Amino acid sequence: MTHGYTTGQPSYEIPRQRPTDPESATGPLDAAGPGTGARPDDAQPPAPAPKKPGRDRYLDLLRSIALVRVVVYHLFGWAWLTVLFPSMGVMFALAGSLMARSLKRPALGVIRGRVRRLLPPMWAFGVVALAMMFAGGWNPTKDPDLGGGTWSIVELLNYLVPVGAPPYPWHIGSKSGLLEDTWAVQAAGPLWYLRAYLWFVVASPLLLWAFRRVPWATVLAPLALTAVVGTGLVTIPGETGNAVTDFAVYGGCWVLGFAHNDGLLKKIPRYLAVSLSALLMAFGLWWASGHLGPDGWDLNDIPLAQAAWSFGFVVILLQYSPSWQELPGKLARWDKLVTLSNNRAVTIYLWHNFLIMATVPIIDLAYDLPFMENARASAALDLTYNLWMFVLVWPLIGLTVLALGWIEDLAAKRSPRLWPNGVRRGAGRRRS
Repeated sequence: MTHGYTTGQPSYEIPRQRPTDPESATGPLDAAGPGTGARPDDAQPPAPAPKKPGRDRYLDLLRSIALVRVVVYHLFGWAWLTVLFPSMGVMFALAGSLMARSLKRPALGVIRGRVRRLLPPMWAFGVVALAMMFAGGWNPTKDPDLGGGTWSIVELLNYLVPVGAPPYPWHIGSKSGLLEDTWAVQAAGPLWYLRAYLWFVVASPLLLWAFRRVPWATVLAPLALTAVVGTGLVTIPGETGNAVTDFAVYGGCWVLGFAHNDGLLKKIPRYLAVSLSALLMAFGLWWASGHLGPDGWDLNDIPLAQAAWSFGFVVILLQYSPSWQELPGKLARWDKLVTLSNNRAVTIYLWHNFLIMATVPIIDLAYDLPFMENARASAALDLTYNLWMFVLVWPLIGLTVLALGWIEDLAAKRSPRLWPNGVRRGAGRRRS
């Protein structure tokens, strides 16, 4: 299930910071003072200092790792990365945890807030993508892949609110052009995730209601559904089938986020949780071994394996969740980048495929340099081409964060920030 992707299905998540719940912090107990009649041996030991409300840096770190893995995967196309770190499942679990926490407030307001944060960055992306498609000669009413007619125009509304799959041409331009003729397919790849995320958000009040009444049945139901719709036992055609399969594959991870937020996972002995997760992950690999797709061990093409592996992986990550207030030890050196990537994850997710493709015409300019007439130099560039793409894509991502990232702030009703890496203005100045 590649969603039209040339190198596999992308893994995207909507970035959210999961603050530590201030309501769960308890202040120190008052010590018995003179005149209270309390004996010294009755005095209770002082409670630990309350945790300050703030971002859970462990979860922030997981988001950042998932983001880097997504970029590397879409650049190099290494199938084994889907086994090494199942970014999609991790990110859905983190989003589910935050959603459960937010649903302490009225559900309609929470859903409205989540959708509001999602749409403006998507609109900016859609304006650029559609402008390039139309400039390239694409006419959705005459596209045979869309069926043509008025309905293809209606489908363009999915660029405004992604309740369905936004349309795009499978081929546009020429193979010898500035971008390859499948650039629209690759650029629009992240949009399938926004559809899945939107439906998870809308369904969350009902899912959370079910989870708090029959928790284990709700957690495991998506795995059972995946065994039905993700194995060919029942086939749902078209984009509806893709949407249902995505919901099933990652629904377990989303509900695991509920379990993490409510503390259910902590009630399970760690040895038992890890052991059962390892068995489920082993099943996922066993299933994958007998159902390898066109890209081999790419779990994105094997729904049941993806669901089982991601579920077990997420359980282990959340079982060990240390809830850091700040990154410890050597990880602290990455604090600014972790903060930046979390604050601009929507922008990075939406644009990184565009930016990967943008590295190609830039690197191709090197072939025009005088010394590149040497066959050995040209061969060396050919051999290291993907490496140069990897090096170049990060500055391009940085420029995109500067140019468009502030839209995320407007969507969240915050003051626009160019480079929100956690460093406050004037923090290093002395007070007069």
